[in-house]
Amino acid sequence: MTTSAYHQLVQSLTKEQILKKFDDIVPLNETTDTPSTANSTNSNEDKELFKGQDEEQIKLMEENCIVLDYNDVPIGAGTKKTCHLMANINQGLLHRAFSVFLFDHNEKLLLQQRADEKITFANMWTNTCCSHPLCVSSELGADTKVNEEWSLEKAVHGAKVAAQRKLDQELGIPAEDIPLKKFKFLTRIHYMSPSGGADSKWGEHEIDYILIIKANPRYTPNPNEVGDSKYVSKEELKEMFKDSSLVFTPWFKLICESYLFKWWDNLDNLDQFRNETIDRML
Repeated sequence: MTTSAYHQLVQSLTKEQILKKFDDIVPLNETTDTPSTANSTNSNEDKELFKGQDEEQIKLMEENCIVLDYNDVPIGAGTKKTCHLMANINQGLLHRAFSVFLFDHNEKLLLQQRADEKITFANMWTNTCCSHPLCVSSELGADTKVNEEWSLEKAVHGAKVAAQRKLDQELGIPAEDIPLKKFKFLTRIHYMSPSGGADSKWGEHEIDYILIIKANPRYTPNPNEVGDSKYVSKEELKEMFKDSSLVFTPWFKLICESYLFKWWDNLDNLDQFRNETIDRML
């Protein structure tokens, strides 16, 4: 299989090269287990970068994401701003993410339309919740202070913790309605996409942990995060895809095209689809 020049670039980067190229990345053994880097969006350059953007969303750009090497091994902490700038993404900067697909007991999928206030992928329809584990022990899946060894199981647990946090923050879903043990991890996808046009200054380059949960939670969407939301059947989602007035996030389209409908047909037998290999979609 032929790989793209960009894929080859990302694959070639060592930990040392990444830390040298992106000097605002904090090496993992120097992180302080704090979820954000205060005042990292306050420079004059940042004021121009975020001109016209929502203040609450700008503040979230100070959160510390998990910077990765090609093999999904954490190497440091980088702010959400640093990890989502296309200038950095084009040089290979990669971070960890998760995507949740929440189905109710009628097997309808909860979708959200990202709010107009969002800095990246605003107003696009997508799966229930998509965000990033933070570079803290509970969401990293390892304690960097005792040099705890990385493993996929620990990383999956960290992604579930992050998912529970963000489902509350974005959709007002209480943690007790979505216990960690009910989340099913299926696979990881590695993809890159600008936010909007090819000339966008923002984008995504992620290894995305796919989590599925069946639940009937209470939910009250946060209007700063979610513009609209609804449960849909398979047929209703397919009809939405036919509507040219609707725009969907790139990761949601990739997952739907490659996986979603066969998962949907087997929601009570998902273990057969668990894959520990990263699906590269670069």
